[in-house]
Amino acid sequence: ALALGAWAWGLSFGGVWQFWLEPLYVLVPDSWWENGDSTAYVVAYNLHYLVWTGLLVGIAAVAGDWRGALRRLRTGPPADSRASAADLGRWQQLRDGGAEEAAERLTSELRAGSLTDLDYVRIDHAWQAVRARPTELPAFTEAVRRNGPGAFTHPSGARDLAARTAQHDLLTQQVLIGEAVDDDRNPYARRATGVALDPTVLGTSLLAVGPPGSGKTGRVVRPVTETLCLQALAGRAAVVALGGAFAALGPDDAFDVVVRVGDPSGGHRLDLYGGIEDTDEAASLLAEVLTAGTRADAGEAAAALAQLVGPYRAAYGRLPDVPELRALLDGAPGLLTTLGEDLEHAGAWDQLRELTARTRQSERPNDVGVLLADRLAVLDRCGFSAAPGDAAARRVRPFSLAAALEHPLRIRVDLPATGHAEASRIITRLLLAQFTAAATTRGDRSLFACLVVDDATAAFTAATVRGLTHLRPANAGAVLALRTLDEVPERLRAGLLGAVGCRMALSGITTWDGEHFARAWGKEWTEDRDVSSSPDRHGGALRRGARGVRKLFTGRAATTETVTVRRVERERWSASELAHRLPPRHAVMSLTTVAGESGPPVLVRLGS
Repeated sequence: ALALGAWAWGLSFGGVWQFWLEPLYVLVPDSWWENGDSTAYVVAYNLHYLVWTGLLVGIAAVAGDWRGALRRLRTGPPADSRASAADLGRWQQLRDGGAEEAAERLTSELRAGSLTDLDYVRIDHAWQAVRARPTELPAFTEAVRRNGPGAFTHPSGARDLAARTAQHDLLTQQVLIGEAVDDDRNPYARRATGVALDPTVLGTSLLAVGPPGSGKTGRVVRPVTETLCLQALAGRAAVVALGGAFAALGPDDAFDVVVRVGDPSGGHRLDLYGGIEDTDEAASLLAEVLTAGTRADAGEAAAALAQLVGPYRAAYGRLPDVPELRALLDGAPGLLTTLGEDLEHAGAWDQLRELTARTRQSERPNDVGVLLADRLAVLDRCGFSAAPGDAAARRVRPFSLAAALEHPLRIRVDLPATGHAEASRIITRLLLAQFTAAATTRGDRSLFACLVVDDATAAFTAATVRGLTHLRPANAGAVLALRTLDEVPERLRAGLLGAVGCRMALSGITTWDGEHFARAWGKEWTEDRDVSSSPDRHGGALRRGARGVRKLFTGRAATTETVTVRRVERERWSASELAHRLPPRHAVMSLTTVAGESGPPVLVRLGS
């Protein structure tokens, strides 16, 4: 706008025809300048010069929004962690609802700069609960009047994370993960726009596939974990992050509970059953996890476990832990005899029959109990549970997902260190199965529950893939990162891509991985243009002679081009394009909301 204004000003005064003087000549009498410029003419000329210059400057200022630019230069950029002054109008809800004192206190804190965006969202969330239960209005007003921005803080007392590595919009619960590339393969409306994730899309679950170094952890998993931790501090979400000891999912102070498998000094250890109390359900879940990747029948394994878990529960009032269950499956005579005697004393004759049947079946050479005991031995060696004689370690309370998802908790689970790869796979399957079971059976689904898995290698079974489809109506979701789809059993790959609503293929994936995504994203109608050339034989003798002369000098015959336009159906992204045309730190992703609205696959440059 400044350049165009300067050009217009120079054209006005430097041109041969100074058109800007025409209005002056119309208004001023000719006698003022015919016999020389009079004083009145000089004054009128200068005034007209100033008016014309001011008009050009005004047009340029309006076109270039100079006022807004000067205002931003004076005030500087707003701090990310401060609530915007434009949000003052939101407190009008409090005034209209009768919380005048609370609104005044919060307004003063906002103007003083002590109210952060997380404070604003947390208090606004508490106010929504008051609107649902008006009897809580006096308590709400008193809490805000007494504590100001510190009202309704998270049970941990934290009002923010120590550091944020991504850009967050807490009002819309979004985290920015990248920008849609200005590329012909992207829909025109999506080009050069930000790409963000929020519970409305995470509720359909996200599957991200890419090799190490493609940006899964740093540009997808870590930002999502961070935004869910912020939402938990606002009382709107519960998050469980699962990864290796060096996965960099966030510092310890960013979580309320940190479970380090194999390290009881951390104060928490995992519950083998995830808080499930029903013995048949617990046996079925555990059997599905332990038999994955083997030829054993999950139904037979569930029946064998139920024949031990049920009697143990009837005799001692709790479910057996890993060492105890392993010993029972190994057929330890002393333990089985003691358990049978205790069942007799308790009068649990039905469970005693189950135990007797299990003892009889364990004598078969192909009994599934041997396999189950070997799988539990893998968990036992990595220190999953406390040893029966370790009284200090057994005082550590088992951590249960079923109870944790009822509260806005931030949970991180660190898998065992190097050397326990098989145990890590079993634990990943176990937590995924426990999460889907706990999230779908919650009594209170007001909190958005999300499981974030940094490495979902060998985590999927037929039951967990089915469970992913049940998370959407339960206000829950999962973020699952994989190095390659080869880590998923072949019979489950199509079902897994269909169970998740959000799919992400990162740069560096293989062609056979790209084939699965290409089929999942389907085809679209497009226009195919075919151009064909043929010798030009039109016209009479004169035109043919001219074409002959032209061929004589150029050596090429004259041709005509024919353009044929057809509508054909082609893949949105082919396997070859996904494998070979994605630049580093880029991904093709499609999103689907919990309401069923789906978008096309978009090429995204990762990084906020």
